Amino acid sequence: MTIHLQQPLLPPEAPSSPENGSIRQGDAGAAFVLESKGEWYHAGFHLTTAIVGPTILTLPYAFRGLGWGLGFFSLTIMGVVTFYSYYLMSLVLEHCEKAGRRHIRFRELASDVLGSGWMYYFVIFIQTAINTGISIGAILLAGECLQIMYSSISPDGPLHLWQFIAMVTVVMMVLSQLPTFHSLRHVNLASLFLSLAYTFIVVGACLNAGLSKNAPPRDYSLESSKFSVVMSAFTSISIIAAIFGNGIVPEIQATLAPPVTGKMFKGLMMCYSVIFVTFYSAAVSGYYVFGNKASSNILKSLMPDEGPALAPTWLLGLGVIFVLLQLFAIGLVYSQVAYEIMETKSADVNQGMFSKRNLIPRIILRSLYMIFCGFFAAMLPFFGDINGVVGALGFIPLDFILPMLLYNMTYKPSRSSFTYWINIIIMVVFTGVGLLGSFSSIRKLVLDASKFKLFSDDVVD
Repeated sequence: MTIHLQQPLLPPEAPSSPENGSIRQGDAGAAFVLESKGEWYHAGFHLTTAIVGPTILTLPYAFRGLGWGLGFFSLTIMGVVTFYSYYLMSLVLEHCEKAGRRHIRFRELASDVLGSGWMYYFVIFIQTAINTGISIGAILLAGECLQIMYSSISPDGPLHLWQFIAMVTVVMMVLSQLPTFHSLRHVNLASLFLSLAYTFIVVGACLNAGLSKNAPPRDYSLESSKFSVVMSAFTSISIIAAIFGNGIVPEIQATLAPPVTGKMFKGLMMCYSVIFVTFYSAAVSGYYVFGNKASSNILKSLMPDEGPALAPTWLLGLGVIFVLLQLFAIGLVYSQVAYEIMETKSADVNQGMFSKRNLIPRIILRSLYMIFCGFFAAMLPFFGDINGVVGALGFIPLDFILPMLLYNMTYKPSRSSFTYWINIIIMVVFTGVGLLGSFSSIRKLVLDASKFKLFSDDVVD
């Protein structure tokens, strides 16, 4: 397959406009938060933390809206398409770098390649909404993990969910002071092992539950009406899209020491090896045991409100601890775009990263950001439904549409080529999936609205 390279869209000698993505003089966000020192395996750690998180425990819940056949098909297609999508984006970034326009931000890459000022603001809006939503979700789930452990020790204790969320927020405020994305490399290596650890624990617990005398009855039937079946299917597809989603690929590639050629492909191979092991095992084991009764967090299915736990309590407690620890890493990774935006305006690149001039604003702004996320996590504990909406409205445009469009605009493959048409087909199909997924996810959000209570102690499925 022949790839035709296009000429640079903007001349390298015009680096001053915010749309062209060139690293400008005085850009503290680039120099500090997105410093470029990493190796390919560091990118692999970052990618894995950005994708392989506790949301994989939602996969049995997604399967209950699809059934076995469509569930496997959707999971596989999402995996193949997202790998292809992220790889295409890495090629576009490499091409732009060779043309003298190195991009370190998604919004600048999109506005440069598409030649549109409004695209810059569209991407930053979607990306900021996704990243802030994930940071809020990470704090919410971490607080729920603490609540689960507390409830097992003191069932009638006086502490509430919002208090555990406040504890998590304080920890996140401290961890958020790690100054650069690259400085998270060791944290994200630990995150990779944590994801494998709790996945194996959950799989083992599900198999133990399925083989025990207390095994729940298995029912894999779908909704009773065809309309409900269709809506549930698209909601599940949106959830899977959100689970595979990663709206910070350019920022992760920015952490690599140049030249970056080929490094992201190796990082993606590492990441998707972990994805293959964790996603399929969690989905199959959870749906096999609980069928259409699977909760939006399979740990809750293993620890029902009524009756005994379906696996050893110590084992489930260890899994909850591993989930809790990884959530800190996920919250940190998805906060980096916000920190980069803040420090582009607040920091002085001509003074040291740890100078008083830069340290004090960093502590204040990052702490305020975490307080903001923690407040909304405590106020809006509606994780399951919000996950589907985020997948449809956010991840599908960034991960299933824009990368293909950017590739076609950059490399200009022949309109008779396979690459051109597969990209067009993916964009058209996932535009439709995104629209239907948005409708079905928002519909479920409305139907569940009666369960929503501000500052509730219960996270709505």
